[in-house]
Amino acid sequence: MTGHLRPPSRQAAMREALSGFEAVRLALHTPHLARQPRGDGRTVLVLPGFGAGDASTLPIRGYLRSLHYGASGWGFGRNTGTVEAFVEAMLHQVERLVQGTGRKVPLIGWSLGGVISREVARERPDLVEQVITFGSPIVGGPKYTRVGAAFQARGANMDGIEQRLAERDQRPIRVPVTAIYTKGDGVVAWQACIDHVTPNARNIEVNTTHIGLGLNHAVYVEVARQLDARATA
Repeated sequence: MTGHLRPPSRQAAMREALSGFEAVRLALHTPHLARQPRGDGRTVLVLPGFGAGDASTLPIRGYLRSLHYGASGWGFGRNTGTVEAFVEAMLHQVERLVQGTGRKVPLIGWSLGGVISREVARERPDLVEQVITFGSPIVGGPKYTRVGAAFQARGANMDGIEQRLAERDQRPIRVPVTAIYTKGDGVVAWQACIDHVTPNARNIEVNTTHIGLGLNHAVYVEVARQLDARATA
C-alpha cells in the first residue's frame, strides 16, 4: 500500500524557501479571515512540529484568539520527536483542562504535532473534541519525510515505526479528524498526510508549502470553520 511513497524530492524541499510569501498572502486575506465564525472562549491547544516550539504556532494562535478562542501552545518546549513521552504528557495536560472547564479540548497539530494529537485522541476520545492536522505524517511517521535521516541517526527503525503506526490504526480514532495537506509539501510526502483510516476523517487540500501551512489563509479558514462546526454540532 505504501510502496509508492517516497520522501519529498530535494527540489520540493528547496521550494520551502518560498514559504515567507505566505505572510504577505495572509495579510491580504485579513478581511476574509475576520469574517469567519466567532469562537466561544473555549480552550484550543496547538502543537508544533518536529524541531519547533510554541513560537512557531504564534500566528495561528493569535488568529484564533482574535476569534475569541482560548488558543494555547502545548507548553513543552521544542518538539524533539519523542512521541510516546509527549503523548503521555499531553494526556495529563488535556485531562487537567477538561477537569477545569468541563469541556472537551480541540487539538490542532502541525506536522509531528498532529501525530501526537491523533494519539492523544485515540487514547482518550472522552477528552478530545476533534483533531485538526496539517502536513502531518499520518502514514509511516518520519519514514516518508525529509527529516527521516535525523530519526535514523538516533537509532530509529523506520520500518518498525511504520508498522507500529499501522497496527495502532487498527483501533480507529473516535473523534472527528480534519487532515489538511498540500501537494507542495517539501518536508512530508503529501500522500502520507491523507487519512484513509479514520471513519469520520475529512481530507482538505490547500496550496502552499509545508512551512507555509502555519501561515496559509486557507488553513486558517478551515480551522475556524471546523472549530465552529463542532461547537454547534
